[in-house]
Amino acid sequence: MLPALRNRNYRMWLIGLSVANIGTWMQRTAQDWLVLELTGKSGTALGTVTGLQFLPILLVGPVGGMLADRFPRRRLLLWTQLVAGVCGVALAALVLGGAVRTWHVYLIALLLGLVNAVFQPTVQAFVLELVTREEVPSVVGLSGGSFHAARLVGPGLAGALIAVTGTGPVFLIAAATVLSPVTALLRMDPAGLHEVPAERGGLSMIVDGLRYAVRDPGIRLVLGVTAFVGTLSANTQITNALMATKEFGRGAREYGLLGSVVAVGSLAGAALAARRKAVPLRFVAASAPAFAAANLVSGLMPGYAWFAVALVPVGVAQLTFITAANSSLQLRSAPEMRGRVMALFMMLTMGTTTIGAPLVGWLAQAWGARAALVGINLAALLGAALVLLLHRPALRSLGAEEHKDGHREVEVGTT
Repeated sequence: MLPALRNRNYRMWLIGLSVANIGTWMQRTAQDWLVLELTGKSGTALGTVTGLQFLPILLVGPVGGMLADRFPRRRLLLWTQLVAGVCGVALAALVLGGAVRTWHVYLIALLLGLVNAVFQPTVQAFVLELVTREEVPSVVGLSGGSFHAARLVGPGLAGALIAVTGTGPVFLIAAATVLSPVTALLRMDPAGLHEVPAERGGLSMIVDGLRYAVRDPGIRLVLGVTAFVGTLSANTQITNALMATKEFGRGAREYGLLGSVVAVGSLAGAALAARRKAVPLRFVAASAPAFAAANLVSGLMPGYAWFAVALVPVGVAQLTFITAANSSLQLRSAPEMRGRVMALFMMLTMGTTTIGAPLVGWLAQAWGARAALVGINLAALLGAALVLLLHRPALRSLGAEEHKDGHREVEVGTT
């Protein structure tokens, strides 16, 4: 058994979060289907509702990070889950009452995006209040596995229910899943938590967080490579759709299969991450260009079957980079700054979807799907390499410090 799973508080939280993750994927699937129903299958409307869910993380992510450091994180997580549940119930009521309009879906998607802008940095920073520093890499891997396992289960379950009941009951079920993490948070043993005292201050805390991230060479390096890889390489949902339909002339079933293949690779990456005991900065530095390179190679595959096979290492590389960068930032950040640093990370991994996805679509329209996939990942690879080159002295010195610390720990343990 992984050491972290012996921790009752974390075990309850992982179960609660896993149930909520399934609900999140059900909500997104039903939301997208509802928009297509209301707009006559408008791709523009579908893109709009997706953008509204991710745009708040890009625009107000630092505010979410400030709140994560300003207020007790467990209490903040409770409120975010309850608000998300209310949004789901409201949308279900509109659908079941026959009063739903497209703008209702847009508004609720925006509200859920705002909730997520607070939830994401808070839940990332909350990890170190549940477990020890040594358990963080495996815990991040377990969380990633939970999310991608839900990605395999949630959409399929939502699709089956929509075919029988319509979207209304699906929204109700998705809303009910928030009770699982809420229950876990309420039942936690306070004595087993490593709570961080809340910081005092206002919006100036955001500026302080930015300065802190820029001045720390290790954090700056991780965020730098994430800016390129997160914006350009982490668009597999869009590139898979374009490659399946435009490059290989396949339909919805084949496109859906590609998503499952990536998820399988991601689960394998999560399993490897859960076994990892340490995350050296050099490992993070290597995993970023490796992710871009795996995507680039997939774009060179000659046919649909080969492309699908190439997506397995893409999924492994993506999850490896995300979990390694996440763990490194959490362990390097001062406890009172962790929420703001993780907010910057979530902006660069999730919020930049609103930039990367339209860019990929435009390039595919101008150059073709294959050229777009290869081009954006070549740019990500070069950008990550540039960041690493600029941080080469810092990477060398920080790597030496990590080696000394690791050697010292081994000596102490042996003694």
